[in-house]
Parts: sequence; structure tokens; C-alpha cells
Amino acid sequence: MSAEKIISDWKKGQFKPVYWLEGEESFFIDQVMNYAEHKILSESEAGFNLTIFYGKDAEWANVVNACMRYPMFAERQVVLLKEAQQMRDIEKLEAYIENPTPSTIFVVSYKDKKVDGRLKFGKMVKQKTEFFTTKKLYDSQLPEWASQMVQQHGLSINPKALHLLVDHIGNDLSRIQNEIEKLAVNLGARKNITEDDIENYIGVSKEYNVFELQTAIAQKDLPKAIRIIHYFEANPKAGPIQMILPALYNFFSKVFMIFSVPQPDEKSVAGAIGVNPYFVRDYLGAARKYDYAGVEKILLLLHQYNLRGVGVHDGGTSDAGLMKEMAVKMMG
Repeated sequence: MSAEKIISDWKKGQFKPVYWLEGEESFFIDQVMNYAEHKILSESEAGFNLTIFYGKDAEWANVVNACMRYPMFAERQVVLLKEAQQMRDIEKLEAYIENPTPSTIFVVSYKDKKVDGRLKFGKMVKQKTEFFTTKKLYDSQLPEWASQMVQQHGLSINPKALHLLVDHIGNDLSRIQNEIEKLAVNLGARKNITEDDIENYIGVSKEYNVFELQTAIAQKDLPKAIRIIHYFEANPKAGPIQMILPALYNFFSKVFMIFSVPQPDEKSVAGAIGVNPYFVRDYLGAARKYDYAGVEKILLLLHQYNLRGVGVHDGGTSDAGLMKEMAVKMMG
């Protein structure tokens, strides 16, 4: 079950009595809850037949009573329980979930955690509801997800602009969606998103960013790497060390994988390490520049400087100072 499948069924008029939405990725839960709140019922129907509870303030008896009411001037009513993970005595909803009212659509949002499947209530929820659980996307999945979101807005995006967008925002699906919507508005009649658009409308420099620092290190271009780090020093929000080190580790860990690919041609490598073929030459170039021992050294340095960045074995060196020192050691 997915958010898209639930919403698709609702658009077809196919409803189940109880939906349980849980897990780590709130974006998909919010997507379903938002549709349930604003789209299942017409505006006139919602006035009588939409009831919303919030877990922190909700009493289980009031929730059950609302669910057991019959709709007024409509085929069905909708009852939403938001932030259900904060609700006291939530297990007392068990009797209703076991025997729900057919004309009620009861949707429960249980964010940032999962119901305990070892307990009776958790087992019952998984068996008796339309059960939807979410987890955070892996960072490697973000470019594809963002690209699909761009396509849903009738747009296209070139690979470099896509990576600028994702690397800048990180694993925040709501913010990625918001920025794509902003781009859609600002592009006007144009349909393709470029690096210039990312710079102009989102505020990411196309010359001084994590992606360009990664490229400079991969090419052993120390002067360029130092220029970018100087930019980060003057603009701390553009490249905090907590964002840079994971990005570099992700890149060089994939470079490291190349050495185990039997036939390291572009197509084989792209499939083996899971990257867009457009960028595979960057990874192959880094593998040639550094060789096995050099990449292994970089991964060890990234671990070391990650510890120093949080104060382990370091007396307070600035982020820029750490990054300059690290870049010199990587390329030395």
C-alpha cells in the first residue's frame, strides 16, 4: 500500500472504514491526510460530515462517538485523528476498529513512530485496517523522487540542476516539493529547470556548492576546492560541515565500489553503484585519480574529520579550517 494507491482508490470512490497511517516519513502521511480533509467530501458536505481530532487533546470516547454517528445529507462522513501518537488510551479504539461504521471513513495519522506489532492492539490494527507504513527515503533515492515530482508539475530538469537542488535541501520531501512549486511559478512559459534557475530562485550558487567541492576534490583541483571552502566560510549556511561530509562520504564510498566491478565500463559501473549514467564519468575519473589506496585514505579522513567536527580530539578548529586541512590531506 502506498499514498498514491490510497488516493487513487479514493478518487475512484473506493473507501475502507479505517485507515492507519504510520512511520518515519511524515510527507506521505500528510499527503493522504490532506486529501482526506479537503477532497473526499464536497465543501457543503464537509460542514456537517468532517470531524478532526488531535491526539494530544482527544478523548477516546469522543473519537468513537464521532465515528459512530451517521452522515448528514451525504453518503459518508470523514473522521480524522491527527498526531495520534500523542493520544492517551489509544488502545481503547480497539472495539471500534474491530467493528467500524460502514458510512464513516476514519483516518488515523500516527507519525514518527510505529505501533508495537507485538501487542494485541498493534496486531489488530495491522489486520483490521487499511494499513500504511512509511520510512525515510534513502539519500540515493532522492534524485529520482525529486525528478518524478518535477515531472508531475509538467517540467523537466537537467541532471546537474537536479543534484544541486537535492544536495542543497537534503532529505526533506516537503521542502523539495515547495521549492519545485516555487520554480514552476517563476519559470513562466519555460518547462526546463537549469542550474541558473536553482541559483536564482532557490539561492544555491552554481559555482560554490557541495557538488562543485566534490568535483574539485575528485579532480584533485586544490585551488578550486579552497576557493569554494572560502565561500562557505563567508556564507556558513551555504555549506555547513555537517552537510558536506556526508555528501563527500556518499560520493567516495561509491567510487570505492568501482574497484570491485569486474568490467568497469560506464554502463556496468552506473548499474553497480546506482548512479545516473550522466555522472558516472565523475566517479570513474575519481577512481583513476586516487586509486584504491587513495580512496580508502579519503574515507578514513572523512571519518576522522567528522569526529573532529563534533569536537572529538579537536580544540575548536573552525569548520573552514577543518575542511581546508582535510582537502590538503586528501589530495596530498
